[in-house]
Order: sequence, then structure tokens, then C-alpha cells
Amino acid sequence: MQLNRRRQQSLTFRWIIEAAREERGKPIHMRLAKELWDAAHNEGKSVTTRENTHRMAEANRAFAHFGRSR
Repeated sequence: MQLNRRRQQSLTFRWIIEAAREERGKPIHMRLAKELWDAAHNEGKSVTTRENTHRMAEANRAFAHFGRSR
């Protein structure tokens, strides 16, 4: 099931901000800028989170028919 545009953006921003907060040692504006740059180039933690989420959704979809009762 595809998410609506607003939910997609919400998750995207959440993943980017969380990835920036996880880094330590630099000011938040630099960490956020780096994560945005990485996301624009399909790299970084937020992109990895997205890919893992898609992978789990595909796996769940493949096995969804096992849970249905007849």
C-alpha cells in the first residue's frame, strides 16, 4: 500500500532529522546539511532507513497470504 504524499514527506523529514541527531561532534546545522546532501545523492543513514523499510514491506507483502484464515 502506497503512502500519501504528506505521510511520505513526514517520514522523510523524520528520518533525515533522526540521522542528523545520531551523529556527534559537530553542530546540528552541519550534521543536518550533510545528511540532506547525502540524501540528495542517495547516500547516508536516512536513505538506508528508507531502503530497509521498503525491504521489510516487500517481505511482509510476500508472506501476507499466510496470515489469512479461510
